Amino acid sequence: MSRVDISYGLPRAGLPAATSLRGFAEAGLKGRREDGELSIRLVDSDEGQALNRDYRGRDYATNVLSFPAELPPGVPLPILGDLVLCAPVIAREASEQGKTLKHHYAHMVVHGVLHLLGYDHAQDAEAEAMEAIEREILASLGMPDPYAGERD
Repeated sequence: MSRVDISYGLPRAGLPAATSLRGFAEAGLKGRREDGELSIRLVDSDEGQALNRDYRGRDYATNVLSFPAELPPGVPLPILGDLVLCAPVIAREASEQGKTLKHHYAHMVVHGVLHLLGYDHAQDAEAEAMEAIEREILASLGMPDPYAGERD
């Protein structure tokens, strides 16, 4: 069984409910890691920028940050790590990309969960594999392909 803790670092008005965020995370874990524990924090631009700057060396707010748990060898805890979602960035991107806010949040949570599970998109082949998994997970939630508008 998975455990997903949610915290809000900004007013909750207009943001997804904790139950929705948990559902998105659980969809990302399903069939991949049933006993995973993670936390999701929604933040404003200032907190998002500070975290991105301090931990990744990039001085701007980004949509999702993934912080995989770094457990000592031999410690068999199901802790996966933490996700940070920057609400203003996600809202702006959803608007720019013509996506619903719910669908974009679902995509960002699934994307972040996959990072916590060790998936990456630094290389083209990795990106294609990760995007295929994201499409499959989002389709299972009845959501459209988040990359459809990016194809030539």
